[in-house]
Amino acid sequence: MLQSLKQLYGLKLGASDGEIGHVKDFYFDDHKWAVRYVVADTGKWLPGRQVLLSPHAFTSGISAGKTIPINLTRKQVEDSPSMDTHKSVSRQYEEAYHRHYGWPYYWEGDGLWGGVRGFPILEMPPGSSSAKSAPPAPQPNSSDSDLRSTQAVSGYHIQATDGIMGHVCDFLMDDRSWAISQLIVKTGHRFTGKEVQISTSHVARISYAESTVHVTLTQEAVEKSLEYRLAPADSALAPQPAIAL
Repeated sequence: MLQSLKQLYGLKLGASDGEIGHVKDFYFDDHKWAVRYVVADTGKWLPGRQVLLSPHAFTSGISAGKTIPINLTRKQVEDSPSMDTHKSVSRQYEEAYHRHYGWPYYWEGDGLWGGVRGFPILEMPPGSSSAKSAPPAPQPNSSDSDLRSTQAVSGYHIQATDGIMGHVCDFLMDDRSWAISQLIVKTGHRFTGKEVQISTSHVARISYAESTVHVTLTQEAVEKSLEYRLAPADSALAPQPAIAL
């Protein structure tokens, strides 16, 4: 099932022993188009701090609801490596983060989730890091992390092959694999235009300096893409049929 990320912003996050905050953002990999982390605002519990939650922490996927459960304790979350919110997520930080929980590195291997095929949820609940559970040390030539914020990319212009055509207003994510399959694009006037779905396979590149998503479609093709209507907040989106462009 496809899930609107916009529907998840602000939802509460519940650890096994109490709430830890709410969904603030998502960090995604714009090469393999997968959500790598949920960014949690811990509010009054850990004032001034945000923490990352890997898809491995979600026992039953993620969908719109009153509270999204995770299979971690508050202590595990509190003891996780601190993130500098003023800087991009470094690969060094990610390595420390994954060692803390004993989770595999998603960037090692050919699959969407490295050595974990398909569904990124582990069979056993993770514990704190230990010599036995920690993944093997990364290779010296590990590349830098290249994660982007969905909140930041929302509002980016869509550059078609023949001109600007609307802006990004949402993302559709598979609630099992956490892969982003569609961009939701607002075309026409900001208030009177319509929203359409564009497959991420049509994204040529994203210019962060220009706040623009370049796609391999004409303005007409974007305008004629499958129209999108947001489903009720308590249900996920059914996959839509592909449109030949």
